Amino acid sequence: MGKTQIKNNIRTLRFFNDEMTQAALAEKVGVTRQTIIALEQQKYSPSLELAFRIAEAFGVSLEEVFLYDPENGLN
Repeated sequence: MGKTQIKNNIRTLRFFNDEMTQAALAEKVGVTRQTIIALEQQKYSPSLELAFRIAEAFGVSLEEVFLYDPENGLN
């Protein structure tokens, strides 16, 4: 299916949060490490609930984590 129209800053946010591991973030938000990997590679769009949990884990707004990009979605 390809990449999603949802871009994210998860990898950057992990780096600036004491280099949080994918596993640590996954545990904090209640998903598997594989889910975090898929999100970072933009192969998966999170549910709205998961998106909010990720933003909360970093202490930032939803818009600081995720960006909707309809221009690059469907080619």
